[in-house]
Amino acid sequence: MKREIITTGDGSSTIHIPEWNEQYHSKHGAIQEARHVFIEMGLKKILERDNCKEISILEIGFGTGLNAMVTWEAIEAKEIFINYTGVEAYPVAVEEIIQLNFAEEIKLENSKAIFNKLHVTSWEEANKISENLTLTKQQKFFHQIEDVDTYDLIYFDAFGARVQPDLWTVEIFEKMFKATKQDGILVTYAAKGSVRRAMLEVGYKVERLQGPPGKREMLRATKV
Repeated sequence: MKREIITTGDGSSTIHIPEWNEQYHSKHGAIQEARHVFIEMGLKKILERDNCKEISILEIGFGTGLNAMVTWEAIEAKEIFINYTGVEAYPVAVEEIIQLNFAEEIKLENSKAIFNKLHVTSWEEANKISENLTLTKQQKFFHQIEDVDTYDLIYFDAFGARVQPDLWTVEIFEKMFKATKQDGILVTYAAKGSVRRAMLEVGYKVERLQGPPGKREMLRATKV
């Protein structure tokens, strides 16, 4: 399928797939969506907990690396250590990665070096990205995930149910529920009723939260 690099509403770029009329990130603002959904409603909720010094994160749909990038941004000056696992069946091509402007838009010292490191590091093994972030990229399908009680936080960032409904099923959320630690949470930009019902069916407690710009609601699920 044809793929295009486009500029979103906040000036950051993303990949657009015309055949699906779908983007890797919100056309209203790629970076602001990532910060709102995964950092404000996800990571910061975990960081509020007492004695929180080490966090394990699973990202469903590593894609462009943006969510890993804003995670590094959020903890760069904190005494927090993150073990980050990104699962991706179809890695983004280097030719596309170099056209994305996330490092320039985030504007932190070492942003460019960190973004490059996220993508040049090897797959299937842990790589030290910074002093407080280790990344393991796994190339596999989501239904192949077999982790149990492993992650404090899951970023569920698959393509939307409109174009890939098989990624938003009870079967997939059963995998997510098993992989989540007790009291761990899953956050996603999605707010469809069918997605919420699938989460509830597998055992999550589900909240509707304010969505990022351009989207009224999003979901946060907790394993209680």
